[in-house]
Amino acid sequence: MTETSPIRTRIAPSPTGIAHVGTAWMSMFDLALARQTGGQFVVRIEDTDRTRFVEGAEEKIYEAFKWLGIDYDEGGEKGGPYGPYKQSERLNIYREYIDQLLASGHAYHCFCTSERLTQMREDQRKAGELPRYDRLCRNLSEAEVNEKLNAGTPYVVRQKMPDEGTVSWEDAIRGHVEFDVRNVDDGVLLKSDGFPTYHFAVVVDDHLMKISHVLRGEEWISSTPKHLLLYQAFGWQPPVFAHMPLIRNADKSKLSKRKNDVSILSYREKGYLPEALLNFIALLGWSHPSGEEFFSFEEFLKVMALDRIQKTGPIFDTKKLDWMNGMYIRKLPVEELIQRLQPYLPSDFPQDRMQQLLPLVLERLVTLKDIEELTSFFYRPIEVDAQLLSRKSTPEVVTQQLGEVINAVSPLEDWTHQRLEGVLRQLQEQHDYKKSQFFMMIRIAVTGREFTPPLFETLAVLGKQLTLERLAAAKDLLSTPKTV
Repeated sequence: MTETSPIRTRIAPSPTGIAHVGTAWMSMFDLALARQTGGQFVVRIEDTDRTRFVEGAEEKIYEAFKWLGIDYDEGGEKGGPYGPYKQSERLNIYREYIDQLLASGHAYHCFCTSERLTQMREDQRKAGELPRYDRLCRNLSEAEVNEKLNAGTPYVVRQKMPDEGTVSWEDAIRGHVEFDVRNVDDGVLLKSDGFPTYHFAVVVDDHLMKISHVLRGEEWISSTPKHLLLYQAFGWQPPVFAHMPLIRNADKSKLSKRKNDVSILSYREKGYLPEALLNFIALLGWSHPSGEEFFSFEEFLKVMALDRIQKTGPIFDTKKLDWMNGMYIRKLPVEELIQRLQPYLPSDFPQDRMQQLLPLVLERLVTLKDIEELTSFFYRPIEVDAQLLSRKSTPEVVTQQLGEVINAVSPLEDWTHQRLEGVLRQLQEQHDYKKSQFFMMIRIAVTGREFTPPLFETLAVLGKQLTLERLAAAKDLLSTPKTV
């Protein structure tokens, strides 16, 4: 295959729960390879592990792709010429190829019970040996096998690995990789429930679906010899393998839901923009050829190249994602941002005041969902902490200051942030109050918070009546005798 030949790639997620960000990450590179060569990107659902199957998980995978804008050519509702694209619907196909391997001597029936296998592994561990199948059933005669089959003895089908030799391949990311087959176990290809294992189904499916390039995580490197020997047993041309680095948590451990949020749709619920999330995950282990940090998904699909993927595991830095998402939010045209905010607005949000409120909080928006937390004090009752209010002074001084502020702003008819700033700064300078204490005191009195949009703009948007009511309430809070 030449570099200009159409490339067929696939992503094969398992419906075992959430739609994982690692699935989206891998899919982006798969899609780029396919688009750059006029090929196809396939989505195949690997649902043969029935013990981990979660109802509705497959739908979540496609929903996540749709939200992110990761399009595919075959699979799902689109179907395609090489379906079915769900492994549980391909059992007859796998049975046919299992029979071929049994007939050619590249696989064998194994009748060992789970109890025996458990004891075998325990004995091996105690002896300091690597736990692996001891090949007890590998040399059963045809008569012995048929006798057990006729008796209905449960079995699995195992791959018959060579006794010696090496298996190697040229990895598109890691270069030459070689394994000694003596270190590779006779793994199970078909389970006792009639479902294939990943190792078998992935080879059959990739071949029948004409997948030319397989991108997957580096944890599958040690399994690749098994897969290559299956390709060899069938006389098939293997695809190009490219083993991506593992995405890691900040502590360098493998990215997992125990330490990080790995659900694509969870990021949607939190108010992240899909274009920001795509940009962020594109930079995990890959860099733009021009060194740019901000670029569209469409541009990524055009400029992605496997030789720019690093071998070491990238860190999923949530702080960088937050920063990037905030930058994307502020790049949106105002009307589009307002539309994007709609699903995250609480029912009591004053839509008629959006044009007033949005400019005040825009610079502090990290996610779209932050809009409620950043603006709620404008339209909901607040609670003021008396200790916080007088933390940098005394209740007596703060009570006096609040009275002075009320007297200074009450006469104002021009209730603008410029006029309020002039009056309050003059009051602060006149009494030589410490700026940080005086203005923080006002901020806490009218918002209940230490961190808000700019103070004078906040007062202007709150309006004269509500500002005066809150200032008076804060003053009363400090002057009311405490009961024991």
